[in-house]
Amino acid sequence: MKGEMEMTEDVVIVGAGIAGLATAVALKRVGVRALVLERSQGLRSTGAAISLFPNAWLALDALGVSHKLTRIYDPLFKVHVTNVSTGDVQQVLFPAGHGPRAVHRKALLEALAEELLADSIRFSSKLAAIESEEQGGGASIAVVHLEDGTIIKSKVLIGCDGLHSVVARWLGLAEPVHSGRSAVRGLAIFPQGYGFKQEAQQFVDEGKRAGFVPLNDREFYWFLTCKEENMTRDPEQIQRQVLEKHTESFPSVYLDVVRHADLSTITWAPLMFRHPWGIIFGNFNKGNITVAGDAMHPMTPDLGQGGGLALEDAVVLGRHIGNSVIKNGGLVVPGDMAKAINDYVKERRWRAVGLVIGSYLSGWVQQGGSKWWMKFLRDRVFYKYVFGWVGRLVHYDCGELPAVSSAKED
Repeated sequence: MKGEMEMTEDVVIVGAGIAGLATAVALKRVGVRALVLERSQGLRSTGAAISLFPNAWLALDALGVSHKLTRIYDPLFKVHVTNVSTGDVQQVLFPAGHGPRAVHRKALLEALAEELLADSIRFSSKLAAIESEEQGGGASIAVVHLEDGTIIKSKVLIGCDGLHSVVARWLGLAEPVHSGRSAVRGLAIFPQGYGFKQEAQQFVDEGKRAGFVPLNDREFYWFLTCKEENMTRDPEQIQRQVLEKHTESFPSVYLDVVRHADLSTITWAPLMFRHPWGIIFGNFNKGNITVAGDAMHPMTPDLGQGGGLALEDAVVLGRHIGNSVIKNGGLVVPGDMAKAINDYVKERRWRAVGLVIGSYLSGWVQQGGSKWWMKFLRDRVFYKYVFGWVGRLVHYDCGELPAVSSAKED
């Protein structure tokens, strides 16, 4: 192509979401510069807030950014789960100081982006094609073509480009499938404060689950998951449908939160996931090309683990690449990258399978029908026993990053 520009990079990351930025930070910590390609004009703001459980905070500790957020957001210590039709309330307690924290998604992205050099993120960069170019001796490099004609040759390519990942498609992974449920999410703002403690509220009914979580004294993250197949994209209409069609019989405390929604934050989306067998048998790497985050293991939000698992991916990938770089005297050696990436995929595959299955089953049980056995499973088994067991899965420690000299890291 006439006028095209050609660049060479050690690592290229596609997507400046949680997985992409966290992976770039992890690599910077081990002395490797990565170029992040983001198709948007700025940091993506889709998704008003996100719940981060202990596993996510351990990953953020390893990345060196957790302190920026823990001083702003407090942990939850309890969640109340109300059965709307019966009025029964279950309580789930979190260990003191170790409950999940709800954070603004934008605050998390900014905390990660601040760790990177100014020229590390290239916005308005849309992928056109990917190639793998053999270098001899079994080594290969990735060649990325952008829509503006730019060609980037990279020793490693990591797809962190989300649900409909171009890199995942290039690897031959099946497209995510619809779970049969959809979600509405948003932020509610009470300028004078609401007076809630650090407690989350959930409400379950036949085919529906809703709730809210405090971010601070004035802001709440709220959600509704239901079997609605098609909902308008207009925020005001979505709010009206939630109040008048889906939750009219819900407790007034939830309706009040939805009425105080900031319309600019309301979104609706179908809940997608990758089949477990697609993760067990899927080809997540080819040579020096791989995926992370939602590009690897999209899941339903019922365990609140999408963001946490992406942060874990970043640390584990950074560790394997970092160990290779340290072994090779500070160099990114293409021939050694394939093994590092393969080891990363082996470590992450079964962790992802367990959480995708656990999340899907959690949603299925909690939004089950009105049959007596489904109610028994939900109210007498799931919330009493299984919910606590599932909760223990989120105390997973993904490990640390290898130490490098400060001079190399800078």
